[in-house]
Amino acid sequence: MEENKEIKPLNFIEKIIEDDLKNKRVPDDRIVTRFPPEPNGYLHIGHIKSICINFGLAEKYGGVCHLRLDDTNPEKEEDEYIQAIKSDIRWLGFDWGKNEYYASDYYDRLYEIALRLIKEGKAYVDSLSAEDMKKYRGTLTEPGINSPDRDRSIEENLRLFQEMKEGKHPEGSYTLRAKIDMASPNINLRDPALYRIKYATHPRTGDKWCIYPMYDFTHPISDAIEGITHSICTLEFEDHRPAYDWATEIDGIEHTPHQYEFARLNINYLLMSKRKLLYLVKNNYVSGWDDPRMPTISGIRRRGYSPESMKDFVQRVGVAKVEGVVDYALMEFCVREDLNKRAKRLMAVLDPVKVIIDNYPEEKIEYFEAVDNPEDENSSTHKMPFTREIYIEREDFMEVPVKGYHRLYIGNEIRLKGAYYIKATSCEKDENGKVSVIHATYDPESRGGETADKRKVKGTSHWVSAKYNIKAEVRQYDKLFKAENPGMSTGNYLDDINPESLIVISDAYIEKEAENAKVGDYLQFVRNGYYCVDSKDSKEDHMVFNRTCTLKDSWAKQKAKMGL
Repeated sequence: MEENKEIKPLNFIEKIIEDDLKNKRVPDDRIVTRFPPEPNGYLHIGHIKSICINFGLAEKYGGVCHLRLDDTNPEKEEDEYIQAIKSDIRWLGFDWGKNEYYASDYYDRLYEIALRLIKEGKAYVDSLSAEDMKKYRGTLTEPGINSPDRDRSIEENLRLFQEMKEGKHPEGSYTLRAKIDMASPNINLRDPALYRIKYATHPRTGDKWCIYPMYDFTHPISDAIEGITHSICTLEFEDHRPAYDWATEIDGIEHTPHQYEFARLNINYLLMSKRKLLYLVKNNYVSGWDDPRMPTISGIRRRGYSPESMKDFVQRVGVAKVEGVVDYALMEFCVREDLNKRAKRLMAVLDPVKVIIDNYPEEKIEYFEAVDNPEDENSSTHKMPFTREIYIEREDFMEVPVKGYHRLYIGNEIRLKGAYYIKATSCEKDENGKVSVIHATYDPESRGGETADKRKVKGTSHWVSAKYNIKAEVRQYDKLFKAENPGMSTGNYLDDINPESLIVISDAYIEKEAENAKVGDYLQFVRNGYYCVDSKDSKEDHMVFNRTCTLKDSWAKQKAKMGL
């Protein structure tokens, strides 16, 4: 008998697509979507939702999703961003195949369309300054005022636009505007700018152009040229939809796509403004766009998030029409759920104190078999070397225990995970009174962490051989901001940067097996959290591990520590 599979309800975009397919509104019954980022920065977590929607819908309905770089602002665009965008999309598991396009591919076509609009009396060259243009535009309650240049003759408009193209006028002196309706209730239809003068070298077209089309003009026409059937974007573009429709209905444009808006992904504790993220990078608040504290796809990738966990996260969030804020804890829950199934378990001691097992032979070495992942019934194993001298976490020993403390203290016995029972007998201290060495004895009959008499031991500590290990740098990453809504209380998001967002441990000891870890591996340091090999700074002779997340959500505890 076949198992009943859970049938997930369709989201509103899927309903639209299925209705369009059913009623033959889609050419050749093939939907075409697109992911159209501007190459003016690295993609962030919010883009993951858009990527999954556009590529996911194309995949579900047997269509195709284009990657189009909307490169209309040469001053802020770089090839570095383009390559990062491609890498991030591929990391998520999506591929656009041959369907890679750029808005700059259509510059000649867009110029021809602009000329046609001028000749038809539907566009004019305006000499208003940006400040005056804003004043003339009106408000949400008051209509705009026609520019003095609105009735300029077609011949004069053609001449000036040609001179703009030839570089005969300075930046800001003229713009080409559509002649629509200065009294429209939608401000975006009050004679929007189509072209501006910009003396900047374009990453792809070089210095061929010194006039560049505006985004709201370029984007819809690019969709039309590519035959996009469903132009899916976030809600902030809802008010721009009338301008989108105006552009795609210009005479001579053969295909008319339709725009649909969904709620963007907002997560508390995170900033997802490219402008603000760029400021953090440029002013060295972080080490770069791929800093593991950054909410960029490159950042979470370097931090050790898996693409599967992020796709699960956006699926849980869903596709809605109403804006909302998602709890950061949900994202980390999805990360933990995924890593728990795939992460290799290793022992790592981050704040080490040495233990000498006095009754264990000095030269003896034993190997204990450790399961790589207990969540996997077919898991492989690796061997851990055990020696007379080991390291345990400093917090696992107290010379004089407090009430309820069940780990190692003088006269008490604990279990070394997967190895032996040991009992502390004494300790040595340094000149500052800090415990430097713990002396203990072991029970030879307790190999594997059990004894024949099955006596109960409450405390268990992880450990690493003091002789056979790797010394590594461990970076304890946490949230970059300590406030749910950075900047809300002070007006400056920089005031809310978490001073403990990065703690570097330079002398952590990790079991020898960690030598085999490589970039892209998912690891769990027992009791400490999930980690990965740093993709940028880790080297063969100096391994660096980044904490992906804790084993449990400890944010409430940390907030209390910071007095929040």
